[in-house]
Amino acid sequence: MNIRKYSPLIVIILTVVVIQLVGHFKPEAKKQTAKSAPSISVETVELRPQSYRVILDSHGKIEPRTSGVLAAQVSGQIISTSPEFYEGGFFEKGDLLLTIDPRDYNVQVEIADAELAEMRVGYEEQQALAEQAQKDWINLGRKGKASDFALRKPQLEAARLKIDSAKAKLKQAKLAVERTQIRAPYRGRILSKSVSVGDVISSSTKLAEIYAIDQLEIRLPLKNSELSFIDLPERDFAGESQKRLAPKVTIENSLGGDNQHWEAAVVRTAGAIDDKSQQLFVTAQIDDPYGEKNQNRRPLKIGQFVAARIEGRTLENAIIIPNSAIYQGSYLYLIEGDVLQRREVKIAWQNSVEALISSGVKDGDHLVLTPLGQVSSGTRVKTVKKDNR
Repeated sequence: MNIRKYSPLIVIILTVVVIQLVGHFKPEAKKQTAKSAPSISVETVELRPQSYRVILDSHGKIEPRTSGVLAAQVSGQIISTSPEFYEGGFFEKGDLLLTIDPRDYNVQVEIADAELAEMRVGYEEQQALAEQAQKDWINLGRKGKASDFALRKPQLEAARLKIDSAKAKLKQAKLAVERTQIRAPYRGRILSKSVSVGDVISSSTKLAEIYAIDQLEIRLPLKNSELSFIDLPERDFAGESQKRLAPKVTIENSLGGDNQHWEAAVVRTAGAIDDKSQQLFVTAQIDDPYGEKNQNRRPLKIGQFVAARIEGRTLENAIIIPNSAIYQGSYLYLIEGDVLQRREVKIAWQNSVEALISSGVKDGDHLVLTPLGQVSSGTRVKTVKKDNR
């Protein structure tokens, strides 16, 4: 009971004692030296203007320069085809590809030949009658000039015209016989065939799709921003070509194995911007793709999509930097002294690897190559130099 009576006093005394002890043994702050500003190690390169050949990347589909549909001009039954008459078969100009049964047309030739002989007899008859009419006019002592009809000149002219008509009919019959033999119009290849031996066809029946193998073409789109970096072949209204070298093109064939490269050249420029893509198309041409010099290479296929690299202009005093040094397509980092500086730049042209800078950097600037992300200008850095570009 006595302890409970004095407990408030005891609490007060203990509190005072604790306060006195804390005041006597208070902690002292330790003095530390100021830390140096943080720095980042970065790899840099000193920018130098250089001569640079612009290479434009594009893509397109392999197409024949000359192609068409082989069609019959006469009707009949197909009695034979060439051993090369199959999809992918090759042929030379003038090769016999198909033969249509010519017997009906040979009969027509014989009929036309007989009609011509008959017309010639009729002409000779009219010629004899005309000569006799002239003699009779003289022998009868008639005065004045005889009419053409009396001298049988119209009849003679009609007989001559019948001969011309018979000759034309014979020529037409022989032409029909000639057309029973379907010959190749040029050196080429069968793209697809529609008929076989034994088929009965009519005039204008589609026999096969063919194409010439002397040259292949690829239509390649160019972006509007790329047109200032290439000299394209153009023709004026009179058909005269401008005196420009055809830009070289490298076609990449990746079908069926390792990439193989084919040489081509830009030979034509479209006369209008494509409505759908709003791009300008140029046509590259590959010469003699199936010739002897390409026998050991995988052939290009019609309809095959290929990548193309087109040689553009050579630029002097160009500043080229890797794409990895550009952030969000608009800025990069430079080193000024020992601090980092963010710099806005304008890209004139860019491919998958590097970019041509038109403004924002100059000769002698030190470009940061190390990936940084979001770093503030003014950050102190340590530099590791790389060989100049």
